[in-house]
Amino acid sequence: MNHQLEQAKKFISAQLKATPKVGLILGSGLGVLADEIKDAIKIPYEQIPGFLKSTVSGHVGQLVSGKLNGVDVIVMQGRFHFYEGYGLDAITFPIRVMKSIGVEKLIVTNAAGGINKDFNPGDLMLITDHINNTGQNPLIGPNDSRQGVRFPDLTHAYDPQLRNMAKVVANELSIDLKEGVYVWNTGPTYETPAEVKMLQLLGADAVGMSTVPEVIVARHIGLSVLGISCISNMAAGILDEPLSHEDVIKTTESVRLKFISLVKSILTKLS
Repeated sequence: MNHQLEQAKKFISAQLKATPKVGLILGSGLGVLADEIKDAIKIPYEQIPGFLKSTVSGHVGQLVSGKLNGVDVIVMQGRFHFYEGYGLDAITFPIRVMKSIGVEKLIVTNAAGGINKDFNPGDLMLITDHINNTGQNPLIGPNDSRQGVRFPDLTHAYDPQLRNMAKVVANELSIDLKEGVYVWNTGPTYETPAEVKMLQLLGADAVGMSTVPEVIVARHIGLSVLGISCISNMAAGILDEPLSHEDVIKTTESVRLKFISLVKSILTKLS
């Protein structure tokens, strides 16, 4: 991995105009934020050593770097998922690349199913914690101590200071920012109503098919993390309505302006 990491670092760094201190991962339907970047450099994933190909609708599949609200950023416009048949090492490889080129803080976003009955489609949820419901972990295997410790602490997987700052920003923008626990399931099937009831008992507020492996690796290598979910639908059995990826994309598009405004304002606070 270290050889491949060095290759990817050299390939990307050679094209950057500045060192990005903030990395972003944009989930299903949320890639529009990358279109706001000024003086953007766009690098398709297929060109980057060690990167995979994004196969999911709503994920453009490219790295975008430039200035967003005056902050130097590097953005994954689309991510990789375990359900695409990729290994967790490969899925989380871009996080290690971000760290190698200078990123210190990571903002992860996703579209998620609402489990908390006080939520509604179109709500934005600040992730306070997560539940790994897959039995998988990207750190399984030999540990490279140059990357991080063997047993990383996830007590504060989502940085408390960044969360408090996000709440202040949301209040200034009059955005009703929910808070809750995110559950990672492998997908690609949506949960059954019985599974959603189980997740409610476990204390979950939203469920999705991504994010957690990236956050685990980010914390392993010392990045501070802020997580935001777009509640794209209510999870199975809550409204007794069929679920579809098309509806997920439609909902994320409807909250585009609110999402963009929130993240750009958060970045201003980070500068």
